[in-house]
Amino acid sequence: MDSMKLSNKIAIIGGGSWATAIAKMVLARTTSIYWYMRRDDRITEFRELGHNPAYLTGIKFKTRNIQFSSDINWIVSQADILIFATPSPYLKAHLSKLTEKLSNKTIITAIKGIVPEDNMIVSQYFKEIYKVPEENIIALGGPCHAEEVALERLSYLTIACSDIEKANSFSKLLESHYIKTSVSLDIKGIEYGSVLKNVYAIGAGICSGLKYGDNFLAVFTTNAIQEMSRFLDVIHPIKRDVTDSAYLGDLLVTIYSNFSRNRIFGTMVGKGYSIKSAQVEMEMIAEGYYGTRCIKEINDVAKVDMPILEAVYRILYRNSSPAIEIKKLTLLFR
Repeated sequence: MDSMKLSNKIAIIGGGSWATAIAKMVLARTTSIYWYMRRDDRITEFRELGHNPAYLTGIKFKTRNIQFSSDINWIVSQADILIFATPSPYLKAHLSKLTEKLSNKTIITAIKGIVPEDNMIVSQYFKEIYKVPEENIIALGGPCHAEEVALERLSYLTIACSDIEKANSFSKLLESHYIKTSVSLDIKGIEYGSVLKNVYAIGAGICSGLKYGDNFLAVFTTNAIQEMSRFLDVIHPIKRDVTDSAYLGDLLVTIYSNFSRNRIFGTMVGKGYSIKSAQVEMEMIAEGYYGTRCIKEINDVAKVDMPILEAVYRILYRNSSPAIEIKKLTLLFR
């Protein structure tokens, strides 16, 4: 995959913490990147300060190595490899401005979410809506919080693609003394798993807000990975081991980490915050909120036994009592 070695042909799409962490990883192995950010004022501040003014401000960048632009069409026209790291609810809004073709690009989705309303995982969305060949779409998975990448704490990423050689090639662009990589063919399973782990992290946060302890949380997590496994086996039935870090590892870090915005959101709901007030106070996107409705609608057709998903959905979208819903789960768990 020679094109992945061309450092001046890689673009980051997004201006948040995960986009910033990925830029740090890529620039450690390449000489320059393109970077799309929506707001010109943020770009101006970035250039002046030498770091993202809003996210992971401790990461210093040599901005002479970055070509910023708020024009997504110019960025796409310049790059061969596009790394999308925007919150999933905003993806369509960014792409709505696009007139450049994506079908001749390599698309890397670092979006651990699902496209709301369309109920599509991101790889499916690019394939069906933008006609990107399946073998040219790569997904990043695994337990890897942006905040720990910023601190250069040892982290593990799984690179998934239907073309394993392309996955191997891209993985080399991310590897470093603190980033370890592995590859997988299960792009759909890893993407669906990354949506579900956010849903379960909200559920875990609700339990925490209700003062359930670590003993219960361990049982909750055990049931969550079993539920995820049932869903993946129906929605994309291939041989996989859900105890791999791309599934179980990502679930664990999202449920337990203090950096997990989905757990924080759930904790606020469990403590009695309204959904709207929790969203406003967080000031960051909890992707699991949107993922809950999308997976629920998908599962209305798939009909997999998913009591945790159903409980979280009723709490978030049907104004059901968190205390009552979690109490019901305690009667089901073993």
